[in-house]
Amino acid sequence: MTRSRLRPFYATALTLILAACGTASSSGASVAPSPAGSRPASPARVSIVQPRDGATISGDSVHVVLRLNGATIVSTTTTNIRPDQGHVHLYVDNVLVSMNYALEQDMPVHAGTYVLKAEFVASDHAPFSPRVWSNQVLFTVK
Repeated sequence: MTRSRLRPFYATALTLILAACGTASSSGASVAPSPAGSRPASPARVSIVQPRDGATISGDSVHVVLRLNGATIVSTTTTNIRPDQGHVHLYVDNVLVSMNYALEQDMPVHAGTYVLKAEFVASDHAPFSPRVWSNQVLFTVK
């Protein structure tokens, strides 16, 4: 799928991301980045359960189901991070399209082939070190 055909999808996703999360903490204060090299490791493992790799789906949305082991999803953004708490970021074709506080969601799609992956990140939305990535899933929309 060409970038020009994906622009509406990416624009909608970016708008939703910015509206849902922003970079503010629950107190409304701006979240400061952590110093380089001070990111904790996480025991978490995240995987994509649905769609399955190689799946062909029809329609204008895909139902994404993730599995998270060794950690929990929290809804609060904070700089007081713990290795076993955080959020999930979804990437389509290596572009961040969703910052999620749940393990299931529907994402809008158009006809084409996509690569989906998820990352479990800390409660400040920054990655752990090392990063906690899911398997990549390739799926096609008719």
